[in-house]
Amino acid sequence: MAGTAVALRRYPVKSMLGEELPSVEVAATGLAGDRGWALLDAETGRVASAKSPRLWRDLLTMSAVADGDGVRIVLPDGRTVRSGDARADAELSEALGRRVTLTDTRPEGATLARAVPDQVLAAGITAEVEDEEVVLGQGSPPGTFVDFAPVHLVGTATLAAIAEAGERGVMEAARYRPNIVLDTGDGAGFGENDWVGRDLRVGEAVLRVMAPTPRCSVPTLEHGTLPRDTGALRIPARLNLVEPVPGMGPRPCAGVYAQVVTPGRVNAGDPFRLL
Repeated sequence: MAGTAVALRRYPVKSMLGEELPSVEVAATGLAGDRGWALLDAETGRVASAKSPRLWRDLLTMSAVADGDGVRIVLPDGRTVRSGDARADAELSEALGRRVTLTDTRPEGATLARAVPDQVLAAGITAEVEDEEVVLGQGSPPGTFVDFAPVHLVGTATLAAIAEAGERGVMEAARYRPNIVLDTGDGAGFGENDWVGRDLRVGEAVLRVMAPTPRCSVPTLEHGTLPRDTGALRIPARLNLVEPVPGMGPRPCAGVYAQVVTPGRVNAGDPFRLL
């Protein structure tokens, strides 16, 4: 398998909208500036994540970009909040309706709540459903707020297969929050499943594919101007229900997680190939 990297994305604040990049350095912890910040919920001590949409879906109405060593966040009403501002926590708390703290330091043993996706689909995004507690970054070096591994990849053939099976005829990569979108041409949808255990070179970086990426309810939510689309989860559940890691049980998956074997710079348009 070979092709090109058609898009590079990072999300400076966990669960907020991110930014597309022409070029980025990839380190052991992932794309420079990716998920380096998060909001901590003062009530629970957990990391705020749209995986619990009843509480945190409004994070996806906010956009964040890297700003030097900090971040700049644009709220839905157009106000800008910068890390280091005296009122940053107060303004973010007001916008979300819960008291939060913006931080670039991941607490030891940091967790988030992941609402059971099937229950969200059945009961709706405002309903109280069961949560699974997820320990962050178990497949990644410390230092960021990634869910599991440093890098998330998805192929265009997978997005095309989901789009073809859906009602809208399109499926935006942004819903799945990948770091690198790979042009996989006319390959099979969900062909990334077969990459597990293999190395992939893209630009100067070499990545080792670890596992298919299990999907939660986040892709179904409104993302900025993108409308709600439950097909973003229902379709992978129908077409690609696989066990990401032994013992987890079957989950709807799209894309794959990867760790960084060789750091390096990656540019949009760089070739990739499986080694």
